[in-house]
Amino acid sequence: MIAIAGCSHGPADTFGEREAVPILAAKVEQKTVSDTIHAIGRVEAFSTVDVKAQISGQVMQVHFRQGQDVKQGDLLFTIDPRPFDAALSQAQANLAKDRAQYRQASADERRYSTLLKQGVGSRQQYDQVEATAGALSASMQADDAAIQTARLNLEYTAIRAPIDGRTGDLLVHAGNLVKPDADTAMVVINQVHPVYVAFSIPEQKLPAVREFMAERKLAVQVSLPEQQGPLESGELSFVDNSVDSKTGTINLKGQFTNADSRLWPGEFVNTTLVLHEHPGAILVPSQAVQTGQQGSFVFVVQPSMKAEIRPIVIGESIDNQTVVTSGLKPGETVVTDGQLRLIPGATVTIKSGLNESGAAS
Repeated sequence: MIAIAGCSHGPADTFGEREAVPILAAKVEQKTVSDTIHAIGRVEAFSTVDVKAQISGQVMQVHFRQGQDVKQGDLLFTIDPRPFDAALSQAQANLAKDRAQYRQASADERRYSTLLKQGVGSRQQYDQVEATAGALSASMQADDAAIQTARLNLEYTAIRAPIDGRTGDLLVHAGNLVKPDADTAMVVINQVHPVYVAFSIPEQKLPAVREFMAERKLAVQVSLPEQQGPLESGELSFVDNSVDSKTGTINLKGQFTNADSRLWPGEFVNTTLVLHEHPGAILVPSQAVQTGQQGSFVFVVQPSMKAEIRPIVIGESIDNQTVVTSGLKPGETVVTDGQLRLIPGATVTIKSGLNESGAAS
């Protein structure tokens, strides 16, 4: 009898253990999620200026350090102003000479005009002094233009920053001779507040982008490849006017204030274009969703560790998670692995505890 009792107890325990199906599970979450498009982007300066000389001369002084932030109007280079100062003085002297001669010619013109009216002067003499006065008047206008040109050239000896930005490598040092519009710039200035991030998306995504653009400004987020979370957020500011037929993509740009200068021109970043947000969305891991004859369903683990089959209505899939529009509540536990061995009412055991994200480790 003792042996029979022992034998009857052993198989019952073994059968009970077989009834508990090992599974992996995760918690149902509720949070704001977004429809997004991911791409690799490249940071571009908002504007780039190649600073070049507009006159020929020797660079006398450089007034900035390489890599320095400069403001519009800051003095960058000084070119030897002496030849242009002398040219201005010469132009002013020519004007003074022509002005004195014009006064004399004007007086002669008035005098011969009076004599001609009195019949004691010849018409030829009057025409000659009139032509002389007209020529000197034109010469004074040319002198005025020469003075303006000389003054402008003198101003060009002081090369100033045309925009706010950061200077690059200094390519022309003091003592060098420069010429107008040389092949190589003296320095390049990049405007980095704000900046652009350029990226491309497949042409199949363009209709959705245009649809949501018509409603509001679309947000663009960027992050570094090694960084968790967005580095900075901006707005979509540019959509190209044509699709690249070779790649089937279209170019877009996001604009970022870059107040902390964390984005650098030429840098590659992970770019996320946010199309639409779903506040308070119910989310489950996509692997928890099963498909049957009646539609989508999940296995829900009850507090009694029994599996319940639950029909659900699903929405979009976002980052390996599926939006559930009806059928589940936040905090419920759903089966993510082991569904093939389950039937409604089956006892389950979770292989290991849930981690902080709600998924079984």
